[in-house]
Amino acid sequence: MSTSRPRTIAMMAECDGPGGAEVVMLQLSEELRRRGHTIHHLGPANQEGWLGARYREAGFPTHTYVQKRALDPVCLGSIVHTLRTLRVDLVHSHEFFMCVYGAAASSLLRIGHVTTMHGNMKMTDALRRRAALRWAFRRTHACIAVSQATKVQLDRDLGLAPGVMNLVPNGIPVRPGNRDKLRGELALAEGELLVLAVGSLTARKSHRTVLEAMKLLQDQGFSQPYRFAVAGRGDIKDDLLRLAKDLGVDSRFVLLGVRNDIPDVQAAADVFVMPSIWEGLPLAVLEAMMAGSAIIATSASGIPEAITSGEHGILLPPEDPKALAAALAKLLSDPAERARLGANAKHRGETVFTLAKMADQYEALYARAP
Repeated sequence: MSTSRPRTIAMMAECDGPGGAEVVMLQLSEELRRRGHTIHHLGPANQEGWLGARYREAGFPTHTYVQKRALDPVCLGSIVHTLRTLRVDLVHSHEFFMCVYGAAASSLLRIGHVTTMHGNMKMTDALRRRAALRWAFRRTHACIAVSQATKVQLDRDLGLAPGVMNLVPNGIPVRPGNRDKLRGELALAEGELLVLAVGSLTARKSHRTVLEAMKLLQDQGFSQPYRFAVAGRGDIKDDLLRLAKDLGVDSRFVLLGVRNDIPDVQAAADVFVMPSIWEGLPLAVLEAMMAGSAIIATSASGIPEAITSGEHGILLPPEDPKALAAALAKLLSDPAERARLGANAKHRGETVFTLAKMADQYEALYARAP
């Protein structure tokens, strides 16, 4: 039960599409509301509206802003007006732009501000971005990274003093899924295994590495029936479909699009793959852990903070189709090893990466704000 005083909190997002950071925001909002806080979602008006729709479906009031340029005083004025009208006493901003705008708005209103950086390799690339983050962090009561890798990057690139960045790992609710739903949808045959990935169809997610590994398995005469499905959408969809056809593995490959039934999708998998080049602490890996899947992932960014290779899954170097093919062959051929890794991952997920634990840590950091 919460011991934090009830607050009126604005959850401020810079992106309104489907993604791990956005799901974390929504699930945290639901848990904070259960603990007695009042939550308002504030997001961009000129994007697709996916996150705003999810908030409304969950019964939250939603509000929008319009940002026309990087430095937009009119946008800032609109945000300040909204926060003042709602009598918000704490702003929780997420990612770069909202960190800066949230810090500015909360300073003008003299209310609390906390910010979460979910992990982005480009967030400190440019000098102006580093300067903006330093400025915002000085006006923030608690600065949070979701992984140790992200914290180290920010500490190093911004030259932060010890203690400026706090670590709060992502957490998710424990929600058992229906294993048969997606398997029936895909008409998987008896004995056919499902390899699953969840993530946007972008180059950094490196789904092409899985397709290349599948080609290697095919050339080696690997005979275990399986299908590879990806839940997500993005700008390289056609490239992936074309590559699968060129490699001759298109009969085993299916794109699921954006799914709002992720617990069911995760429950259907026999093996979960996360081939990303970089990540923060990916929500999809935590969801796979909770589902008890055998996990193959890269050793990129924050992933090793969740998975110990050989204990909770198998970790590989990024963009190494040969290593990935070997790992897939091992797990698809060995049900006992799949069960062992899946059980270990599930235990770690339910022990370390729960929504309740995450919310406890955020509430403790909220207490730093006036």
